[in-house]
Amino acid sequence: MFVHCPVLVREIIGHLSLKPGDVIMDATLGGGGHSQEILKHVLPGGKIIAVDRDPDAIERSKVKFKEVSGSMIFVNEDFRNIGSIIEKSGIKKVNGAVFDLGMSSFQVDEEERGFSFSKDGPLDMRYDRHKGISASDVVNRFSRDEIADIIRSYGEERHARHLANIICSERQKKRIRTTKELSDLVTRAIGRRYTRQMMHPACRTFQALRIFVNDELDSEREALTEIFDHTEKQGRICVISFHSLEDRIAKHLFRDMERTGKVRIVTKRPIVPSEEEKRQNPRSRSAKLRIAERV
Repeated sequence: MFVHCPVLVREIIGHLSLKPGDVIMDATLGGGGHSQEILKHVLPGGKIIAVDRDPDAIERSKVKFKEVSGSMIFVNEDFRNIGSIIEKSGIKKVNGAVFDLGMSSFQVDEEERGFSFSKDGPLDMRYDRHKGISASDVVNRFSRDEIADIIRSYGEERHARHLANIICSERQKKRIRTTKELSDLVTRAIGRRYTRQMMHPACRTFQALRIFVNDELDSEREALTEIFDHTEKQGRICVISFHSLEDRIAKHLFRDMERTGKVRIVTKRPIVPSEEEKRQNPRSRSAKLRIAERV
């Protein structure tokens, strides 16, 4: 059975100032951990608009929340389409929203999804496997320059050019099909340069491919730009990021909107997990939470 540990859930519950009857958007439903806790505070009368672009996440949560299905509005869509999501939900405005960016634990743990550099599965990395190009398409079809740019821009990997050369050389021999093949290739190429770091040598490359394949940064930018137009006054938007690219977008967008008088930044500095949470849930260690309030 899959167990999901939501990150920074106490902090989110505390800052959302929830009350019965509130409508909250969980823009990244995933394993449903945040929604499960939020429901305890918005019932009776409240609802959660549960959004995920991964059809598997939606189906899992329909089973998980079947006893409170009347309080859940499930939407299988990219959260960048905030206007469309609100319209489909039949809700005029929300009282708050949570964006827990990046992958869900079950996506990492299921090798057939192709997200993990530590498991052997098809090189996919799409949140919705029925749409768009896969990571395999990128590494096997894109040009050397395009691959280098993706790894550098989205993985902040300083060895991007070298890795692109290695990948293009390898694919001339045979198609790179699995996560293990790519992970081993990257490790052989730059593993020695990561011996003193906690990070796996393939981590940045896999991050870059995942972000590119799913167009994650543009999705975040578009969603955060629009969500406040669909949020009640004093409603709060919580954004959990796991790397500097995601965090930078939230930081700068919130700052720009505060200058126009549209929002008030609640967290002048991002909230990070306690040492206890990092011990109990190691995947939380790089999380940062930023919050802004509609004014």
